[in-house]
Amino acid sequence: MLAENYRRVKTAIVEAAQRVNRDASVITLIAVTKTVGLEAVSQAAALGINDFGENRLQEAMFKVDSMPELRWHFIGHLQTNKVKDVLARFALIHSLDRLSLADELQRCAERSGKEAAVLIQVNVSSEQSKYGLAPDDLAGFLEALKSHDRLRVQGLMTMAPYVDDPEETRQYFRQLRLLQELHSRPGQELKELSMGMTNDFTIAVEEGATMVRIGSALFES
Repeated sequence: MLAENYRRVKTAIVEAAQRVNRDASVITLIAVTKTVGLEAVSQAAALGINDFGENRLQEAMFKVDSMPELRWHFIGHLQTNKVKDVLARFALIHSLDRLSLADELQRCAERSGKEAAVLIQVNVSSEQSKYGLAPDDLAGFLEALKSHDRLRVQGLMTMAPYVDDPEETRQYFRQLRLLQELHSRPGQELKELSMGMTNDFTIAVEEGATMVRIGSALFES
C-alpha cells in the first residue's frame, strides 16, 4: 500500500508541476512520520524517500537516532529548551518564528561549532491557532537575523487552513510566494517554500512550493 500511495503522490506532484510549467525535480517530498513507527520509515526509505519530517522531539528521537543517514526535518513548533537536541539531529528546522528562538539557535550553534539551517514560519492566514510571524513582521525579523551569523535562512514555511475545498488555500500559498519574491535579495536568497500537506499539496506545487509535507496520503490505507 505504501508503494502505491507513494506512486500516486509522486504522480500528483509531477502533474501539478506540469500544469504551471515547473520542473518537478526541484520539489522535495517530505514524508511526515509522526504517526508511524520505524518499520514504516524503513519501508519508505527503501522506496527512495530520503526526507522525513517530525514535529515532536521526544517521539522522533528513536527514529532519527536509528536512521541518521536520512535527512530529517523538524516541522513542529520548537521550544527553546529543545533546541540543543533538535540542532544535533535535524538537517532543517521549518519553524523559526520568534527572536528568542533565533537567539537560542545561535547560542547552541556557536557552542557546538555548527550552523543552523532554518525556514521562517509565516502565519499568512492570521489564524490564532497557528504559530508564525505576521507577514508584515517578516522584513524586520530578517533584519534582526543579520546579527545571527550561525543561522542559515533557507526560505519560508506556512500552513494553510484546513478547508473542504483545497482551491481555497491557493491565496495563502500565493501570498507566501509573493513574500519570498519581495524579501529575497543577494545574500538573502529565500530559495525554499515549504507549504502544502496531504489535503492541498497540488495547489501548493502550482503556487511554487519547493517542499511539500505529506503524511496520511503516504501512510494511511
